Amino acid sequence: MKAVGYIKSLPINDPDSLTDIELPQPIASGHDLLVKVKAIAVNPVDYKIRLNMPSADENHKVIGWDAVGEVVATGEEATQFKPGDVVYYAGDLNRQGSNAEYQLVDERIVGSKPKSLSDAEAAALPLTSITAWELLFEHLALKQQPPGSTGKSDEVILVIGAAGGVGSILIQIVKAITGATVIATASRESSHAWVKKMGADHVIDHTKPLQPQIEALGIAQVTHIASLNGTESYFETYTDLLAPFGKIAMIDDPSKPLDVMKLKLKSQSLHIEFMFARSMFNAADIDEQSKLLNRVSDLVEQGYIQTTSGKNLGTINAENLKAAHGELESGKAIGKIVLEGFA
Repeated sequence: MKAVGYIKSLPINDPDSLTDIELPQPIASGHDLLVKVKAIAVNPVDYKIRLNMPSADENHKVIGWDAVGEVVATGEEATQFKPGDVVYYAGDLNRQGSNAEYQLVDERIVGSKPKSLSDAEAAALPLTSITAWELLFEHLALKQQPPGSTGKSDEVILVIGAAGGVGSILIQIVKAITGATVIATASRESSHAWVKKMGADHVIDHTKPLQPQIEALGIAQVTHIASLNGTESYFETYTDLLAPFGKIAMIDDPSKPLDVMKLKLKSQSLHIEFMFARSMFNAADIDEQSKLLNRVSDLVEQGYIQTTSGKNLGTINAENLKAAHGELESGKAIGKIVLEGFA
């Protein structure tokens, strides 16, 4: 089967940073599904793994953690899906990724693809949907309500770095099934327009002091913060602007230690979201990821969530994946970068 992989951790402009390769087609067993990959999305985790985790041997490492595909075979313990089903998922960091024609994935972290979206549109959603859902409801504990409800809660969530993949779906989930007010940050005109399209109630500029901008909105105090990037730059500000017993959830990797004792005075809390934790450690509730992906699929079908695909770079091959990695490494991508089909 065709695949894209690497052996050494190299800069993306190196010819060998990602290469087109041929690999044997894997065989499904246990809880696994064998999926024929139709479309993928690229995430910051892809280039971080490529730059920091070379192959452990002389075999090519295949990365990629967002896919839509058709189930072509199932393991003997798989019961939720059958050949012919079209699914979407983020996969498992411990296993070969989705930059390949065929991939094995545990059915307990797989959802049914939203039928109203194209393969590429749906491929933009799994990893960021899982991240956003776990961050919002398992860490920040926002109050859920039925989709379509018009009631407003007293919750106010600040979303830092809202125009990226996670922010784009997180805003939509908040607006679909909570009554919280969303303050999103964006620094460019294009990203400002994007987060408004995703449903943000207010947009402020994260390159300027946050507190004066929030105070100028004339709304209630911030109760929750989704810190999607730059946590070390904003952490002290968070403790000042966040209400007592407020919650912060972060997904990035700060370059310097955070002084968590600054949270004590207002009895605030800090949470770290890592969506691969369940699959990497075979958590007892690993199937929660399948359930939430199906819930997101339902919200798409009901018209509450739209794709966060920002750019389609064409066929799945080394050249196009290099372009995707390069754009993500620049930090200027809006929405998700997707690719579709093998030439």
